[in-house]
Amino acid sequence: MSKIEFVKSHLIEKLNEHIETASTIYMLTSFVMKSGVDVIQETLRKAAERGADIKICAGDYLYVTQPEALRQLIAIHPNVEVRLWKSNGISFHPKAYLFENQNDGYFIIGSSNLSRSALTSGVEWNVGVPKCVEESVFAQVMNEFLTLFYAEQTVQVNTETLKQYKQQYDDYHQRHTNLVRQWTKLEEVELMLPTTKKEETEMIYDEKASYGTIQPRFAQVEALAQLEATYEEGYDRAMVVMATGLGKTYLAAFFARKFQRVLFVAHREEILHQAKRSFAQVLSNKTFGIYDGKMKEGQADVVFASIFTLSMKKHLEIFAKDAFDLIVIDEFHHAAAKSYERVLAYFHPKFLLGITATPDRNDYKDVYALCDGNVAYRIDFIEAVQRGWLAPFHYYGVYDDTDYTKIAWCGNRYDEEQLLQAQLRHEMAERILQAWEKYKQTKTLVFCSSIRQADFLADYFTKHGYRAISLHSKQIHITRSKAIELLEKGKLDAIFTVDLFNEGVDIPAVDTLLFVRPTESLTVFTQQVGRGLRLHPEKQYCVIIDLIGNYRNADVKLALFDTQKEERKKQKSVIPVTPNGCVVDFDVRVVHLLEEMRRKRQPRKEKLFTDYEDVKQQLGRRPTYLELHLHGRSIAKEYRDEFQSYVGFLYWANELSEREKEVFLKYEAWLTEVERTVMTKSYKMVVLQAMLNRGPSRWHLPITPTEVAPFFHQYLIEKEYRKRIDFSDGETKRLWQYDEQKVAKLIAKMPMTKWSGSSNGLLSFENNVFSPTFSISTEDEYILYEWTQEICEYRLHAYFERKSGGGIRK
Repeated sequence: MSKIEFVKSHLIEKLNEHIETASTIYMLTSFVMKSGVDVIQETLRKAAERGADIKICAGDYLYVTQPEALRQLIAIHPNVEVRLWKSNGISFHPKAYLFENQNDGYFIIGSSNLSRSALTSGVEWNVGVPKCVEESVFAQVMNEFLTLFYAEQTVQVNTETLKQYKQQYDDYHQRHTNLVRQWTKLEEVELMLPTTKKEETEMIYDEKASYGTIQPRFAQVEALAQLEATYEEGYDRAMVVMATGLGKTYLAAFFARKFQRVLFVAHREEILHQAKRSFAQVLSNKTFGIYDGKMKEGQADVVFASIFTLSMKKHLEIFAKDAFDLIVIDEFHHAAAKSYERVLAYFHPKFLLGITATPDRNDYKDVYALCDGNVAYRIDFIEAVQRGWLAPFHYYGVYDDTDYTKIAWCGNRYDEEQLLQAQLRHEMAERILQAWEKYKQTKTLVFCSSIRQADFLADYFTKHGYRAISLHSKQIHITRSKAIELLEKGKLDAIFTVDLFNEGVDIPAVDTLLFVRPTESLTVFTQQVGRGLRLHPEKQYCVIIDLIGNYRNADVKLALFDTQKEERKKQKSVIPVTPNGCVVDFDVRVVHLLEEMRRKRQPRKEKLFTDYEDVKQQLGRRPTYLELHLHGRSIAKEYRDEFQSYVGFLYWANELSEREKEVFLKYEAWLTEVERTVMTKSYKMVVLQAMLNRGPSRWHLPITPTEVAPFFHQYLIEKEYRKRIDFSDGETKRLWQYDEQKVAKLIAKMPMTKWSGSSNGLLSFENNVFSPTFSISTEDEYILYEWTQEICEYRLHAYFERKSGGGIRK
């Protein structure tokens, strides 16, 4: 088929025709109705059962999408991935159906939502376009779908997020009983009035620079040594946390010299192209290729791939599972986590390296989880400043009297229109100008919330005699490279931008940063601060001028500048302690504001519950203890410290069933003991794991050191890091060659004797037999086994993570 088709009725027939043969099925609709799912679910189920990649995205605009329809979609098959676009009141009207298999593809764009009438008898206009008509457009459509599907405005639909949506849906419909009439009226208004087009980030590439011979320097030397030691010890994955400006991409390139084929995966095209240029400077004997929606250079030695393209079944299976020795993943937003998991589950590299620039664990928790919590090397920009690898800073906190509590918070950002009403005022611009004139040096980057704010402030500064321009994706009068050149030569005083300078752009000459936007993301703020901290012969320090108001993260972000973060938590002062040569200076009103925000900060227990709920929504179920540790904002140890045990927290949070509550209260002492017993070595938990390996009905039965010995020895020997940490002193080195009698003697002497003596009578070791002293009823066995296994798994992981200086690998 090579003709464009017009389909005005019974679209369901065309959809079913393509669903039955496609290996990739993507659907994007404004809303989903139960009636629409009813007519399509059986065909989708068959496609999912044969392994098709199925993704469906619907919107919550005006809460037309029915919760029951979403429930039906996620119940079709585990392989059907459903996400909901959070419109926050902004219209969301796409209707598109995309299909692809190994040989061809087809997409339908038109007026039909996923409802019975739209797919069968309703008056609808749709156009079907075969891939062969214009392959570049088809590739663009597929890429745009994936970009939207994994956008920050979307949320995965699972049991937990569906509960939340249903509550919002019910509340809305109770308040708007005439929804259909109101929705029709809004549609008419939108037909008559122009809509505000969403700003898009333009791809702008820097000119390729010549650097000569590139060698590791500063933090790269240390990080490379740690990575190589990690690899030599037999580990298969690790992550590096390295501040912006220290060259994490070059570090990955230096490490890649050990490997034949390399896959570098990122979520933004500009990162792929920047990484390709960096790798080419280091690996002169390799070939390099881009694999994204536009280019398919998958035969290269080093492939730089878009996660959105690579995660598609059709593209993923082009590569052999062992095609790459090394896979490098750049930091990414958690919405795309499932795509990364899919890619990493497919490939079998010798080593997986995750790289991130943010020191905030909440922002790198997805990379952290993919790397099994193993941090091989970590350095934030404060330590880099202390060691002279980045420039010192003079930070000035300027009071912002905007009341952000009156601006709607849309999940991860403030409502743009409401924010602009506060920002686009001459009195606000005048305060910004005065603060800048007071503290500035010579070359300034100004970070704004939006293009309209950047244009407004650039125009205001220009009218007051300064050489200023706004630089963003809509700017047609000057290129980014030209603007940078003018700033470096002193022919510009300031560049006002939104996000063009967040990642991968070096302007070492910049000596002043001006923040005129609320800090919505600590990751973005950290990256932007890094733009001014690069060393330069003409720069003694970087001035940072920051508007501080009562917005979210205003107090939290200041910890980024603090050399005594942990001590500061226990003290009343809100002013961070900075490295030598650095300055922090706050307006008195800022100090009062920060003190007030600190007093109102969320209580510890409620914060832990909120963080737990976030992980639960992400997974769609109650997380295990280790999952909470790997994916959560708060480290799992905090739950133990506050509630004695993770299960104790679940009891407090009313997350246990009535049956589970009974079991918890009956065996609370045992669960607390497993959680809190002191571990100078891993031996206690290794013994417990050997017991648990016997299964739910036998794990608590008596066991001898000789019975434990084979598993105990194998566990500690099979991974180099375990052997190095816990089996390499004078006594245990002699046991590397298995000797059952001597290993059993060690087990009897250390974990069994010591744990029985410190367990408050819960464990016994007599006559060479180790066992619990309490009885477990048959009906309680399975629940207690599961909880004990979760705690044991977490404690072993956390122990080796701590002992290895950051993490472990499986």
